[in-house]
Amino acid sequence: MATHDPELRKELDATLQTRKELGPEYESELVESFLEKLDTTVDQRVRRQFAEQQMQVARGVQPPRPRSAPGGDGSGYAQRFGFATVSLVLAVPLSAIGAVNEGIIGLIVSWAGIVGVNAVHASGFFRRSRPDRERDADGWD
Repeated sequence: MATHDPELRKELDATLQTRKELGPEYESELVESFLEKLDTTVDQRVRRQFAEQQMQVARGVQPPRPRSAPGGDGSGYAQRFGFATVSLVLAVPLSAIGAVNEGIIGLIVSWAGIVGVNAVHASGFFRRSRPDRERDADGWD
C-alpha cells in the first residue's frame, strides 16, 4: 500500500494471527472476511473522495488536477484512476465467483474480461466514438 491505514493493518495482523491459531482449514473464510473489510474500506474512501469533489464543484471551486496526464494538464487522469480502482475492487468478487464455479478456467476468463474492459477504456475507443463530447486540441477530454 502506498498509504498505510493503521486500522487495515491491525485487521490484517489480526487475521494472520487468527489463521495461525485456527489452522489452514479456516484460511479461505478468514481471507474472504478480510477482503470484504478491504472492499468496504476502499468503497468508503472512494465515496468520501467523490463527495469531497462534489462539494468543491457545488462551491464553484475547481479541484486541483494532476499534471501527469496526457497533454500535461491532468485531464482524464482522475477518470482513468477511478475506473482502474473500481475494476480492481470488482475483480475480487468476480475472481472468486469464476474460480469457485469453474476453477482455473473461470479465473482466467474473469481476468481476461477485466483486462479486456480496461484495455478498451484505456484505448479511448468510446471517447472517440462519441461526437457529442468536447475535446481539447490534442484530442483528450
